[in-house]
Amino acid sequence: MNTSETPLPTPAFAPHASYLDEKSFKARTLLIFGTITDALAADVTRRLIALDADSAAPIDVLVSSPGGHLESGDAIHDIARFISAPVNMIGTGWVGSAATHLYLAAPLARRVCLPNTRFLIHQPSGGSAGPASDIAIQAREMVKARERIASTIARQTGRPLAQVLSDIERDRWMSAEEAVTYGLVSRIIEHKTQLVVD
Repeated sequence: MNTSETPLPTPAFAPHASYLDEKSFKARTLLIFGTITDALAADVTRRLIALDADSAAPIDVLVSSPGGHLESGDAIHDIARFISAPVNMIGTGWVGSAATHLYLAAPLARRVCLPNTRFLIHQPSGGSAGPASDIAIQAREMVKARERIASTIARQTGRPLAQVLSDIERDRWMSAEEAVTYGLVSRIIEHKTQLVVD
């Protein structure tokens, strides 16, 4: 190899992650895409806290996730409600399971979605293994989680708790329009200029 050759320039279409992070921070925008994990929750909550410390201006969170680890979703939900800056939740793609739970952290007026978003609510699921006494403990915890999730959905949508408990017995899929009717979403938007909330 000829060491005198000049290195090829970095392609303009492949900006560094730090550049994208800086632009995202300045735009006060976070992405929650893919399965919700402890690592994702740690990253999102760290960014929410940093943006809150930087300014009291609204933070836009775009959500497209099938769900994942419930307690990781809880962490994002709770921190989004804990910080002082208002949070706009914007659904896109699909918002399911634990992702729906964290999406409900914002008040109704700040929950919007893009036209092709689909939503999924259902009861928590999990496998039980081990001694019978441990399986019984896990089953009790699953019932508690189910009641907690149903209570959050009922509180944030205005639906009766009994109805929500019935609705989440099985997978309940909703289009963007159906999610508005149910109370998960305030309105459907197509452009960022429509995001302004009084």
